[in-house]
Amino acid sequence: MSSEDELIRRAQVGETDAFCLLARAHERRIYSLAFHYCHDHQDAEDLSQEVCLKAYAAISTFRYESSFYTWLRKIMINCFLNHRRAKSYRRRGQSADSLTIEDYAFENDDRSAAAPLEITLQNRMVVEKVMTVLSDVTPQQRLIFLLKHQEGMTYEEISKAIGCSTGSVKKSVSRTITKLRQRLGVNDESENYVSCAATGILN
Repeated sequence: MSSEDELIRRAQVGETDAFCLLARAHERRIYSLAFHYCHDHQDAEDLSQEVCLKAYAAISTFRYESSFYTWLRKIMINCFLNHRRAKSYRRRGQSADSLTIEDYAFENDDRSAAAPLEITLQNRMVVEKVMTVLSDVTPQQRLIFLLKHQEGMTYEEISKAIGCSTGSVKKSVSRTITKLRQRLGVNDESENYVSCAATGILN
C-alpha cells in the first residue's frame, strides 16, 4: 500500500490529520487551476477551500478506482460548474490585464528556482495576451481549455466530466486556440505551438 493509500485509509476512518496531509499534497495544483479559471486570488482561495471541504465530506466514497487526484479533480470541476451557474463569484476590480508577472511567478514558484531571475518583456507580453484571451472566452470555454492543456485530459474525459458532447469540447478548444493564435500572431495552423506557449505559462 502506498503512503497516499495509507493516508486515504486513515482519513476514511476519521483521522483529520491524514486528510490534511492529503489535501496539502494537492493544494497547489488545485489552487493553480482555480486561479487560472477565475483570475482572482481570493476567488481561487474560496474555490480551493470548497473543493477540500467537499472532498473531506465525501472521502468515504473513494473506492480506489482512479488516482486520488483524478477523484479530487472531479469534485473540483463540479465546484467550478456550480460557481459558474450560480454566478457566485465576480472579479474584484483586478482584470487579467492588470495581473502582474509576479502573480504567475507565485503560481509556479516550485519551478522558479530553475528559472532566470530576469523575465523578458516578450515573456510578459505573452502572459498578458494568453490571460486576456482566457478572460475573453466564456467560463465553460476557459474550463475546457484548462482541462485539455493544463490538466492533459482527453476530449472524451472532458466531455464526460462537464456533461457535453465530445464534438462540443473539440469545437470549444478550437475556438480558444484560434483566439490565442490570433492574439499571439501565430499563423501556423497547428495548435501545438499555441498550446505549448499557453501551457508553458499556465502549468
